[in-house]
Amino acid sequence: MTEPSDSKSPRVSILYCSQCNWLLRAAWYAQELLNTFSRELGEVALQPGTGGILEIRLDGELVYSRRETGRFPEAKELKQLVRDRIAPEL
Repeated sequence: MTEPSDSKSPRVSILYCSQCNWLLRAAWYAQELLNTFSRELGEVALQPGTGGILEIRLDGELVYSRRETGRFPEAKELKQLVRDRIAPEL
C-alpha cells in the first residue's frame, strides 16, 4: 500500500473544453504527468470548461495556455514545463 501524498506536494489542474470533447486529451496529459512525476506530484485534477479552453496550472500558476499559443502542447514540452518548476535538478 502506498502512502498518501504530502498535502504540500504540487497540484496540477487541467482545465479543458468539454464542448470540444477534449476530455481524452486532458486525461492523456494527466496520465503522462502522473507517469513521469509520480513521486513529485500530489494531485492532477481535470476540470471541465467551455469556449475552447485548455489551461494547465501548477499550484494555481499558469504553465500552458492553448489560447496564448494557438496550439496543443506536445507531451515532451508539457513535461519540461512542469519539470522546470517542480524538479529543475532532474
